[in-house]
Amino acid sequence: MSVAAHFGNPMIEQRNLVAGTAIVELGPRGIITVSGEDRLTWLHSLLSQNLSNLAPGVSAETLLLDPNGHVEQVIHFLDDGQTSWLIVEAEGREPLLSWLNKMVFRKKVEIQDRSDDFAVVGHLGAALTEAEVSNGVPLVWQDPWPGVVAGGVRYSMARPAVWPWTENLIAASNIVAVAANYEAAGLMAYDAVRVAAHRPRQLTEVDDKALPHEFDWLSTAVHMSKGCYRGQETIAKVHNLGHPPRRLTFLHLDGSGHAIPDAGDAVRVAGDEAIRGKITVAANHYEMGPIALALLSRSVPEAAHLVVESSVGAIAANQEVIVPASAGKAADLPKRNLLMGGRHK
Repeated sequence: MSVAAHFGNPMIEQRNLVAGTAIVELGPRGIITVSGEDRLTWLHSLLSQNLSNLAPGVSAETLLLDPNGHVEQVIHFLDDGQTSWLIVEAEGREPLLSWLNKMVFRKKVEIQDRSDDFAVVGHLGAALTEAEVSNGVPLVWQDPWPGVVAGGVRYSMARPAVWPWTENLIAASNIVAVAANYEAAGLMAYDAVRVAAHRPRQLTEVDDKALPHEFDWLSTAVHMSKGCYRGQETIAKVHNLGHPPRRLTFLHLDGSGHAIPDAGDAVRVAGDEAIRGKITVAANHYEMGPIALALLSRSVPEAAHLVVESSVGAIAANQEVIVPASAGKAADLPKRNLLMGGRHK
């Protein structure tokens, strides 16, 4: 099975994906295993999700954050009872391996790179029966989006498309035989159905300033009451006392010009020349037409009409809110009066 943008007709490929008759090979991924009796408690201490008591076969999404709470890695996580499986973007493979190896200390864990042994195949619907099995557990990651996992918090009130997404590990030697059982869908079809589901991805949405709050990742990838981990202080402060400086939004684009913007294209409020955000990914959806995800300044009004500055001219856009401007400030504490010794009013 080839990794391709499309196989002739992206619209039909989208329909087949949604119907559950097509699969998409997602391209290179980092696949890292951690085995050993300390693996879950060790990874729990390093990452943003509660992993210490994860049952075999249960999927999780978790983040590796930097000390300031910015997203370094988005990790799709599965444990089989003996081994933890971590799936990351291909670009994250070497940095994550290096960092994990530096953090071992005296823990009883063994880290391996299994990236060349498997292909990662995406499917909307039930897990593929051809997925590899480890310790009796199918190696299938089931996406928790757009739900709210235990310990999570959702900001969005939007109702995105249904997203029963699975990522299946298929032995590299078996991928051609497995692909013969399904229709083929390309990465353009994957992006279109993902955007319709408001689903952020590290490769397209995350930059070096990204905070989980900006993408509604507190709902599926962060446990708000687990023990300490790197970046936790920022997670708590922004959620309880502040607001994320940016917010992910879904855009319905004007399709009259038959143009799709590129990632990175500037977004501004109609009637205002100031740049207020950027497109992260855009697609032509088989039902909705041209759509996109954009990362905007929090100060952009949620009802504002927007304009995307594309290479073929301005494209009008309307918002569907994913992360509201009010996200955060959960504690709603009164301001301290510093002239009164720091006591609250």
